[in-house]
Amino acid sequence: MNGADQAAASSPEAFPDWQPLLELAAREVFELMLNCKLESHGDLESSSGELIAMVGLAGQLRGLVSLRCTAKTAALLASRMLGAEIPQEDQRVFDAAGEISNMVAGNFKNKLTGIADKCMLSVPTVIIGSNYNCHSMADRAPLRVTMLFEGAPLTVTLEIHS
Repeated sequence: MNGADQAAASSPEAFPDWQPLLELAAREVFELMLNCKLESHGDLESSSGELIAMVGLAGQLRGLVSLRCTAKTAALLASRMLGAEIPQEDQRVFDAAGEISNMVAGNFKNKLTGIADKCMLSVPTVIIGSNYNCHSMADRAPLRVTMLFEGAPLTVTLEIHS
């Protein structure tokens, strides 16, 4: 790949129709599993968050889908999913966040024609804390969708590896 091709592939415009699919995948999962609608917000910045739930993509599509939010938002997510109030430090918060990220990743890959059967998902990984940085080996700029869940920002990111 020459320099111009590499620059074009590293921009979000390289996959112009994937960002709406990523957003739709997240919206559908939240409506189905949590019985709530994610809200759009014009200039909403990405959630810095204290929790990130990640699912790897392997096969024809290689990369990472992640869900990032605060610990409080993750506890609310778990509470909505399980139908009971779940405290932030409860293991079920991590399980719920991992499962939601897994479902968003699966729903997203199933929306890509010809890729679903040629792409596998990893077991979710959840990282908690406020003093961490995630560095991906992605060679393209990530696609990010930030929406509001119960008034709090929640970011879904897709990072692609060639």
